Amino acid sequence: MGHLPPRISGSMRAQQGFFTRRISGPAQQFIHTEGASGRLLLGAAIIALIWANSPWSDSYARLWDYHVSLDLGFIHVDESLRHWVNDALMAIFFFLVTLEVKREITRGELSTRQKAAFPVAAAIGGMVVPAAVYLAFNAGTEFSHGWGVPMATDIAFALGALALLGRGAPPALVTFLLALAVVDDIGAIAVIAVFYTETLNLGAAMIALALIGAVVAAQRLGLRAIPAYVVIGAALWLATLESGVHATIAGVALGALTPSKPNLDIRNFYESALPLIRVIEVQSEAHEPDAQSALGELESLVYQTESPLERLEHLIHPWSGYVVLPLFALANAGVPLNVDAMRDAVSSSVTHGVLFGLWIGKPVGIVLAAWLAVRLGFATLPLNVSWPQVTAVGVLAGIGFSVSIFITDLAFVTAAATEQAKVGILAATLLAVLCAWPLLAIGSRQSGRSPTVDDASH
Repeated sequence: MGHLPPRISGSMRAQQGFFTRRISGPAQQFIHTEGASGRLLLGAAIIALIWANSPWSDSYARLWDYHVSLDLGFIHVDESLRHWVNDALMAIFFFLVTLEVKREITRGELSTRQKAAFPVAAAIGGMVVPAAVYLAFNAGTEFSHGWGVPMATDIAFALGALALLGRGAPPALVTFLLALAVVDDIGAIAVIAVFYTETLNLGAAMIALALIGAVVAAQRLGLRAIPAYVVIGAALWLATLESGVHATIAGVALGALTPSKPNLDIRNFYESALPLIRVIEVQSEAHEPDAQSALGELESLVYQTESPLERLEHLIHPWSGYVVLPLFALANAGVPLNVDAMRDAVSSSVTHGVLFGLWIGKPVGIVLAAWLAVRLGFATLPLNVSWPQVTAVGVLAGIGFSVSIFITDLAFVTAAATEQAKVGILAATLLAVLCAWPLLAIGSRQSGRSPTVDDASH
């Protein structure tokens, strides 16, 4: 490398800079998109609440209860518009969630024991304690099945709130919240798959397993055509829907099978790219056609350094954050808040279990489990992060919102219990934001204001 002409060495330094951005860029883009998505999610929820409690509330109910049918001859699906959002569009969301989980496990904050110990311990505490709090109010009742509702964390909403309230927080705190929410997502997926599947159609389940096998076989044969996987994925979603397992698990299965390794590693990229860079350096000023051809080949090499997981995550993330989740909030957050509904919610054990599970159980479980992990030597407190900031993240993790609402629709049979749970979720979200604000301010003074959370989100 030292014998290269200066201009060629400069190009190689640019390529090295490119790979530095490729390593850190996805996480920064993820955080920025989640923050913006959280604000859009909040706006959609507010619109739904206003609409459902306005003189036009009947139109809100009629819209989301309107039935749309899909008839393919061999299968017929007839669902309300709300169920199409919850069953079909949310499969895209859970596909993305699984991609994020796999990324963090393979090369992110969960890739080593040292990195994973603190957020994993915190997340486990943040799932077990809220479920226990809920059961303290509802054990032995017909509503005990809702224990999974307060276990969830809405990563988009929580990161958006942290970006708005925690301007003095270090990037390590953002990373902690991100890793915590990813582990939380793993728990939510497991709960949905295991505990909220009522009946199982073995024939449809076998077809779904065969389609998963078809995806694995296609990957082994080197099939790269995205349309082929879209067709298989659609068939898998239909089979999963018919099996009795919640249809979003199809998205989870496809996300787990998505390759996380690129076709070309960095070392092979440099070996292949160096001759092309030489051609570009020598012939670009002469406008030789070989330079344009070399640029095309170099672009193809760069494309191959990105794994299918990264490519799909970049492609789907904006659609999930800016379309799927806001539509989900618009379809599900429209809870009647009239006097009778509020009276029922205030006296409801479901509302109490969800509210106190999210608002109190989440931060207590997260901080207690994290403190014990540090105290016992299993983990260390992240650099430049104070315990008040960890507590603030625990409080923000009580924003279950989209995932909590999603589990609510699976857990309860009656509309009354569903609405009471949603009131608890909305109240917990508001209280979480109000309580996290002063904690973040205290934590910022203790840990210093540089670098800030803004550095991690731009």
